[in-house]
Amino acid sequence: MFTLNPDSPTPLVSQIIDGFRRLIGEQSLRPGAKLPSIRAFAASHGVSVFTVVEAYDRLVAQGWLTSRANAGFFVKRRPGEVASIGETPRPDPRFDARWYLKQIFENRNLELKPGCGWMPNDWLFEDGMRRSLRQLATDGAELGGYGLPHGHMALRLLIAEGLAEHQIAVAADNVLLTQGSSQALDLAARRLVRPGDAVLVDDPGYPNLMFMLRFLGARLIGVPRTPTGYDLAALEAALVEHKPKAFFTQPRLQSPTNSVAPLPQLYRLLQLAEAHDVTLVENDIYADLDPEPRPSLASLDQLKRVVYVGSFSKTISPNIRVGYVVARPDLLDELAQLKMVSGLTSSDLTERLAFGALTEGRWRKHLKSLRDRLAAAHGRVAPRLAELGFELFHEPKAGMYLWARHPDLTDSGELSQQAVLAGIMLGPGHLFRVDPHPTGWLRFNVAFSDDARLYAFLARQIELQERGAAA
Repeated sequence: MFTLNPDSPTPLVSQIIDGFRRLIGEQSLRPGAKLPSIRAFAASHGVSVFTVVEAYDRLVAQGWLTSRANAGFFVKRRPGEVASIGETPRPDPRFDARWYLKQIFENRNLELKPGCGWMPNDWLFEDGMRRSLRQLATDGAELGGYGLPHGHMALRLLIAEGLAEHQIAVAADNVLLTQGSSQALDLAARRLVRPGDAVLVDDPGYPNLMFMLRFLGARLIGVPRTPTGYDLAALEAALVEHKPKAFFTQPRLQSPTNSVAPLPQLYRLLQLAEAHDVTLVENDIYADLDPEPRPSLASLDQLKRVVYVGSFSKTISPNIRVGYVVARPDLLDELAQLKMVSGLTSSDLTERLAFGALTEGRWRKHLKSLRDRLAAAHGRVAPRLAELGFELFHEPKAGMYLWARHPDLTDSGELSQQAVLAGIMLGPGHLFRVDPHPTGWLRFNVAFSDDARLYAFLARQIELQERGAAA
């Protein structure tokens, strides 16, 4: 490797840093290579552990190394470096909010993605998108300038018509187009929440939303989800004790549990919101995946106390980033102003692209096909998990997810770290909790979970745990 000189005026820490930087620069240590452990390096070079710790820490801070929990130190891939032929880059297996918000989208190289939150490309409306793109090119769509503050008018009219079919009576002026549902939720959060405010969220729930609310200074209060919707007793107790300003919730096909709140619970939730002066932000992005014609909070309330959020990311494509928020006129105007302040207008071009896909004639057939594929995937994935001994929280046979745990796999965070090293992206349960303590629960995306390699990995991990317990 390299030799240290204890008699040199250059400190030993600097010698270690310079030595590793030289080896990395010469490609003697390639990206992804594992360094000797701290104790091993200290023993072989006759230096103290503390000296090696400081050198490794500085190399991490300078961007030369990356540290992986319970695994060691590895050479980091630096900007501009290209993987060797046949080399599969591995992500840093950290599973916290930052990992979810950033790494999950950057590390799509993993072969298996049962923990992801999107659809396979060939399940999305690619044909409709391509036809819409060709039509836009033929029509000579304007490529310069900005869109309207509220978004493309034709798409807003179409959304209003679609909502009317679901008993939500709105005009196009009540629809604000956004860059996906994430921007819609962010606008609602910035309008409704102030630092120190108590805010209710589903528990388990959406990590991105929780991160967003905490960034605004909110105090998050979890409302437990059950296989049949909400824990209403816990909800009412939280309203009385914490006096929240808002409840951000997903009544239908909720992520990660995929549970559905029944009609009596929706009525009770609206009664409680009225009694305690709480705004309900209904994130209904899975509505188009639901084969059942269920009511929504917005349809029962007609936007008096409900802000309604939708998206086309799960059905057309997440790449176009087109979502929307619907609210009463005075509140929607304020959300539109916030949208303009933070990002001016959304993209008129992608909104026209979405409009073209929705109106080209095959949209409803695509939705039916998507629902059928998800139902079939549930029919294959649920039995395979059950066969391995997993407990299923709920079996809706619709939507994207299954929430499951195994009695021998008690820490899904550790399991997920092992999975990353095997090229598998899992959805560890603590990411979805208000209090992210270790848990055995995992979120499985059924569209990505029908692969024998996943079950071979899980079976192997169960076997290892059983052997460890027996020993």
